[in-house]
Amino acid sequence: MTSNHIMNTYARLPISFKTGKGATLFTEDGTAYLDAVSGIAVCSLGHAHPAISDTICQQSKQLLHTSNLYNIDQQTQLADELCELSGMDEVFFTNSGAEANEAALKIARKVANQKGIQNHKVIVMNGSFHGRTLATLSATGNEKVHQDFTPLVDDYIRVNFDDIEAIQAHASNPNVVAILVEPIQGEGGVHVPSDNYLTECRRICDENDWLLMLDEVQTGIGRTGQWFAFQHENLLPDVMTLAKALGNGMPIGACLTAGKANAVLVPGNHGTTFGGNPLACAVALSVLKVIKAENYIEKVAQQGQAIRQQFQDKLANNPHVVNIRGKGYIMGIQLDSPCANLVAEGLAQNLLINVTRGDTIRLLPAFVMQAEQQAELIQKVVGLINKHTGQ
Repeated sequence: MTSNHIMNTYARLPISFKTGKGATLFTEDGTAYLDAVSGIAVCSLGHAHPAISDTICQQSKQLLHTSNLYNIDQQTQLADELCELSGMDEVFFTNSGAEANEAALKIARKVANQKGIQNHKVIVMNGSFHGRTLATLSATGNEKVHQDFTPLVDDYIRVNFDDIEAIQAHASNPNVVAILVEPIQGEGGVHVPSDNYLTECRRICDENDWLLMLDEVQTGIGRTGQWFAFQHENLLPDVMTLAKALGNGMPIGACLTAGKANAVLVPGNHGTTFGGNPLACAVALSVLKVIKAENYIEKVAQQGQAIRQQFQDKLANNPHVVNIRGKGYIMGIQLDSPCANLVAEGLAQNLLINVTRGDTIRLLPAFVMQAEQQAELIQKVVGLINKHTGQ
């Protein structure tokens, strides 16, 4: 069903889903589709998870919203949980990842003003994605996102991802106050940096009194086989942003701070009407509880590696496969030619996949995907790639 009243901002696929269960979505007539997109890394616990559904029902009968004019018990509990898991100190709750990144960028700007820096700069990466608001699209390293929205917010210096020397080259610039970087570039093609990349970013920030700000909107809450992707290395950021999987479909985001980024924002500096309301926070608490109870962090790390290895084995003789990369349950298979058509071809085989940057199949399976579903995913994706490349 389509409507002439929906603003034409998406090239939507010609399908609509009525229900879901686990890693499967169903149309009105009951046709099943294996979901390897998970709402773009949102529904890590799958669709209609009973614990999440129960939480929504129970909380909706008690209290939905009071505003941040008052203490919110669920918000306090969630902040405590996130800080315990991450090692961070303070949390500001939002409704989305873009809003969380806006909060991070405001922290950087206020720190610059406190230092007396008039023309402050944040180092960002080519190929990055940070959101669609004016500040976050300006920070995004993708010219297509910038198109038709110039002039951009002029707060950014752009360097290549996974290039420490490119960052180090700006160490003498007195206007730089922060680095904003994704631990893994998701929208940019599932690019995984060198093992010590974030550690080196941390070192440069420490040496120059910059903020290290990590956009973990896509990688956070277990997606990479750690609670947060930065935990694959031995460091702590000054600012970290979350959203997507935190609510398993309930809109919620978070901007976390530590160390010198603590207490930068004070009453009157920032706010939100809906952010951190009782319903969203209750659901997020339930998400964290389920992930802990089911030991999904360890499972995602182990099974993600096993799935990637099977792709490596089954596609080893296909010369058109440029690279297979990822960590945990964020995976990218890059081909040597555009392959956006595979989304529609996958749909015809009752499989939901995503293609990013034109040539990279991005897979974001739900943590609850069963072994037989994983096997089906591998078999169908390999078949789609071999057919597409004539192998």
